[in-house]
Amino acid sequence: MVNGDRQKAKALVMFESRFSDIEIPNVSIYEYLFGSLGADDLERTALIDPATGAETSYGALVAQVNAFAGAMSARGVELNTVIGLLCPNVPAFATVFHGALRLGAVVSTINSLYTAEEIAAQLRDSKASWLITVSPLLPQAKAAAAAAGIADDHLIVLDGAEGHPNLRELLTAGQVPPEVSFDPATQLAVLPYSSGTTGVPKGVMLTHRNLVANVDQSRAIITLVPEDRVLAVLPFFHIYGMTVLLNLALRQRSSLVTMPKFDLVEFLTNIQNFKCTFLFIAPPIAVALAKHPIVDQFDISSVHTLFSGAAPLDGETGEAAASRLHARMLQGYGMTELSPVSHAMVASRTDVPVSSIGELLPNVRAKLVDVASGAEITELGENGETLPGELWVNGPNVMVGYLGRPEATAETIDADGFLHTGDVAVYHEGGYFSIVDRVKELIKYKGYQIAPAELEALLLSHPKVMDVACIGVLDEDKQEIPKAFVVAAPDSGLTAEEVMEFVASHVAPHKKVRRVEFIDQIPKSSSGKIMRRDLRAREAAAAG
Repeated sequence: MVNGDRQKAKALVMFESRFSDIEIPNVSIYEYLFGSLGADDLERTALIDPATGAETSYGALVAQVNAFAGAMSARGVELNTVIGLLCPNVPAFATVFHGALRLGAVVSTINSLYTAEEIAAQLRDSKASWLITVSPLLPQAKAAAAAAGIADDHLIVLDGAEGHPNLRELLTAGQVPPEVSFDPATQLAVLPYSSGTTGVPKGVMLTHRNLVANVDQSRAIITLVPEDRVLAVLPFFHIYGMTVLLNLALRQRSSLVTMPKFDLVEFLTNIQNFKCTFLFIAPPIAVALAKHPIVDQFDISSVHTLFSGAAPLDGETGEAAASRLHARMLQGYGMTELSPVSHAMVASRTDVPVSSIGELLPNVRAKLVDVASGAEITELGENGETLPGELWVNGPNVMVGYLGRPEATAETIDADGFLHTGDVAVYHEGGYFSIVDRVKELIKYKGYQIAPAELEALLLSHPKVMDVACIGVLDEDKQEIPKAFVVAAPDSGLTAEEVMEFVASHVAPHKKVRRVEFIDQIPKSSSGKIMRRDLRAREAAAAG
């Protein structure tokens, strides 16, 4: 990486990691995570279920993964079979997720909060022929499976339900998994769904090499060790939880304390009871840790590191949470399309502000491109940083593309292999980056992506809505929430409560519209495109 000079602007060709490139192992994710387990590792605790106190050793986990793979193979699952996985963070998630990948099947992880409509849409788009879930989610899973043409004997209910296979019978079937051969660089492993920089959710095609590469890259900066206990509250179905909690922790032989959903008291109780040391969080959890009075009622002194991702964390909140816990606060950056991590703060550096996203991971290159002109930003200014530009990223963690959407893929990944993130960043002479704005239209609510177009299409189906536009606005905790600007039909008497209730009845809770403003006209360009910047400017003016 070329550092700048405060006295003299210096040209940069491309931003590169200061870490040497690493050689990415050419193996499956199963082989990468479990192939090097030593005798001592087999006895280590891999997973802890706080609900029961049950612990699963690495040896037991590998045995379960293989048993599940054998049973599924005997039922016809093979290379490229797509399996939907609708499951919260429980130890069994690791078993079925890696058991399926062991066979070369493709796992499409599904948000546990999705409605039956949303689940069915993902099952159909991914062409899933199996669905795995748990009994609390069975009503919506069963409806979605039926809509997608998945029969009851292909709907697995892990904890058991009449008429469906369950995990116990699969693990005790005594089937040995077959030897499977494939090219890790081209074999799809997972199909999480992302809205990308705009539009409706799309299947992100990530290969075994993508997953292996990103864990190996992350290991260089995120310093988990076998003695760490990681509180796994961020969902495994989300690429952040999948890579940096589940896969990274397993590769580092750490212990994962699973939490099916976030509850602050339960979160703090688990830290206290299980002496958790490393917390991967999203900004709303940082806000709670910084501000909520109940935090002081728990002994959480075991925590030495907090790592925030999934959405931007402001420096003030980050520093307040770190100070209160007497722990390090780190931040990283990524996208589902990047498997997901491209940047992370280095724990040993004290000169990098918490508000930054840290440094490039090994094997990652980046560009900053002027949004208006398309020209590369290649100089550091007198202040030791570049002008803002859209962040473009290249590396072995970049997705193959969007499933069945070559045009969207071409819009996101250029001919040189750089993924256009849609986020605007600056580069600092200390070698780190900060996100300062967004080109893309996505709303990030508690780390979850929400495509404005999806909410707008839904609201336009309401008979009293003439036109609508949605953007993200900040709440009192500086967290982004969805807001709808609505043009109501004349004399319709449409209310904000009616708008919010309508949306809530059709989407997962995180997609709910949380503010509504009625306006006379939606600002649009001559081509009819919604001018969201005008709406954001209107919002900023109203905020004072």
